[in-house]
Amino acid sequence: MRRARAFWRWTGLIASGLILAGCAAQTNPDAAEPSPAASADAPISGTFDVGDDRKMYLECAGSGSPTVVLISGQRASADDWKIVADGVSSPSVWSLVADDTRVCAYDRPGTPVGDAPSRSDPVAQPAGAQRMADDLSALLDAAGITPPLVLAAHSAGGLVARLYAAEHPDRVSGMVLVDALSEGLRDAMTADQWALQKPLLRGDIDASILEYPALEWIDADTSFAQLKAAPAMAQMPLVVISADEPIGPSIPALKAAGAIGQEIPDDFGFVTDAAQHDSQAYLASRVAGAVHITETDSGHNVHYQRPALVADAIIDVVDRVRRGVDVAAD
Repeated sequence: MRRARAFWRWTGLIASGLILAGCAAQTNPDAAEPSPAASADAPISGTFDVGDDRKMYLECAGSGSPTVVLISGQRASADDWKIVADGVSSPSVWSLVADDTRVCAYDRPGTPVGDAPSRSDPVAQPAGAQRMADDLSALLDAAGITPPLVLAAHSAGGLVARLYAAEHPDRVSGMVLVDALSEGLRDAMTADQWALQKPLLRGDIDASILEYPALEWIDADTSFAQLKAAPAMAQMPLVVISADEPIGPSIPALKAAGAIGQEIPDDFGFVTDAAQHDSQAYLASRVAGAVHITETDSGHNVHYQRPALVADAIIDVVDRVRRGVDVAAD
């Protein structure tokens, strides 16, 4: 498991914080033993039956309405929202949001915690957006997490948030997308460019899968098809937060270091930068009047590097939901 941790990223562009890089494994030495809550406002830290003889891990803290549900990126557990980057003095997104309202986070199957396997029971991989959204629905129902909900999702978690919201408009009242993956990335590329991008999205995880066969990895094309077939998102407060550190200049050095294959053209990072720019604009266009934050001074893991910025965006959406403010009307 220790060797596998180096590969728990959203792309094979590992060390540079490049586009859609997932989150490194996390440790939470103070985590409590599973003990589901007895009341709606009590802290939760435990597993819940989601059907098919499976349980999934969920934890919640804080009090108030709406409940914020944090959705991590590929291979990242609930603890992902408790991390801050070195040198960052701000508390984590988890702590800041819990000070304002009820907040919950969960482990999808195959999302390890430190050197330990996932706290949620395994499923066959790769995962698609529909199965992940169905799991979220079953988990929230099992744990008694009731609407209104505000979803905050990072990276591939954006696929889950958007599909769940599209299918449950009566439950989701607001959303924050943090450098989220979308079908807009593929749509902004040629077929040949996407063929180069896809292996980078999966990442170099073969050695990790040998050690931990249940490790999560996401089928992007299947997930994109499921999003395209879904109903349009309902009107709601939406904030899109986009990383602004470019990938383009990093590709030659990554090739020289063996972090990515020699088949990747030296200028491919600029192609990805342009496609990601379009992809983030596409996300902001999903809801009229959405707020798009593009000056973040951050790489892909904005919630590590700028936790206060992300938490402020979430709390702003929470406040709008409380006041019944339609972002398009502001």
